[in-house]
Amino acid sequence: MSRGGAIEPSPLNVLVADGDPIAGATIAEFLRGEGHRAVVASSRQATIDALDAATGDDRPFDIAIVDVAIGGADFLREMGRRHPSAALVATSGYATVEGAVETLRHGACDYLVKPLVDAELRQTIERARRQAAILSENVTLRRRLDVRASLDGVVGADPRMIKVLDLVRAVAPSKTTVLMTGESGTGKSLIAQAIHRLSTRRDKAFVELACGSIPETLLESELFGHSKGAFTGAHADKAGRFLAANGGTIFLDEINSASPAMQLKLLRVLQERRFEPVGSTQTIEVDVRVVLASNQPLEPLVASGTFRQDLYYRINVVKIELPPLRARLGDVPLLAERILEKHAAELGRQLVGFTPEAMHALTHYDYPGNVRELQNIVERAAVLAKGQMIGTDDLPSAVLDGPRHAPAPVAQLTGGDDTPWVPMTLEDAMREPERRILIKALDANAWNRQKTSEQLGINRTTLYKKMKAHGLLGDERLAG
Repeated sequence: MSRGGAIEPSPLNVLVADGDPIAGATIAEFLRGEGHRAVVASSRQATIDALDAATGDDRPFDIAIVDVAIGGADFLREMGRRHPSAALVATSGYATVEGAVETLRHGACDYLVKPLVDAELRQTIERARRQAAILSENVTLRRRLDVRASLDGVVGADPRMIKVLDLVRAVAPSKTTVLMTGESGTGKSLIAQAIHRLSTRRDKAFVELACGSIPETLLESELFGHSKGAFTGAHADKAGRFLAANGGTIFLDEINSASPAMQLKLLRVLQERRFEPVGSTQTIEVDVRVVLASNQPLEPLVASGTFRQDLYYRINVVKIELPPLRARLGDVPLLAERILEKHAAELGRQLVGFTPEAMHALTHYDYPGNVRELQNIVERAAVLAKGQMIGTDDLPSAVLDGPRHAPAPVAQLTGGDDTPWVPMTLEDAMREPERRILIKALDANAWNRQKTSEQLGINRTTLYKKMKAHGLLGDERLAG
């Protein structure tokens, strides 16, 4: 059906929850007259049953119009948690500003005062339609998140992050020393924790210490412990971090800040797994897995003599380089959704995603503070958001007016630097990373499909289909 050549919007599936059967029937009759499907529920339990039944029939409700007298703001939050793809419209015959704000904070996208006016309800339904479309996209994004692209809190679909996650899985079961490099805030602590949790030491202690945060005079005592009277203020024996991590894993961050004398002591521990506490002649042996990190490249420090060469070679067994967030902006939607979900649960709020304009801003920001800065931005937005969706008004001015960065892969995902970011499924979002992986593999094998399919672990038919889907057939110019 169309009017003047325009395609009419599809009918909506609407649930009307109202304790007054007459009021509920009246709203439903109006909706049916507008071409929508409408179901009426007159109690809290009937509302939940109707939502569950529709989901089970694979025809979930797009919109739920709920009288707050049935259950209040808490009920709205429960509905949003159980059925996150439905846009919620709250109604009330006893409207107050406080009540409106409360319902919006707990998940409603709109608030109507009874008796309802046809024109107002019609406009609300259309606004809710757009909201439902965004909610559905966000639910799809979460459901399609490939578990291979995430690792116990570490999220990434960018090829560089997938390589990092593969390295973590490969090295975790061993005792091998791991060195991580990357700017501050790129997630080195999370990677270290993931290594520990995937290892055979997962049931033992994970001990973390930022070497740069401890004064040099106290760092040795902090790491190795001290005996009573070893120095002024040492009123009792103290066990150090290495002993606390015995049997488990110790993560030493900012290792680049350690002094030459401390580097020598660390070298001995790494080689012999033994040390003496400060002021003691007793040698202590430990069985500990060591993971280290530096927020700047160590090679220039070795060349300048600031960092011991022998220690560098001892710790540089398996090296994991974490890319800055500005180099993998395609991961921002996944990261932002995960972070928002976490804070929404902590705040007890029904926050279901970001408006296209807000996500466009997030995916084009430079992130000098990396993932840590994104976490702060989303947490702030979760606290300040007035409705279900995070909008540009909830973002700090630094994100809207600060340094911008949009490398080619991100521009392709968003439709270009000047085009607003459009909600998409993860399947669509991951097409560009897959395309780049295919090109690199084909290039490495001189575009020999047999060798490439063997290297990628897929058959030639699958490779052919993927090359066709990405427009790579017959275009040898893409090699390199």
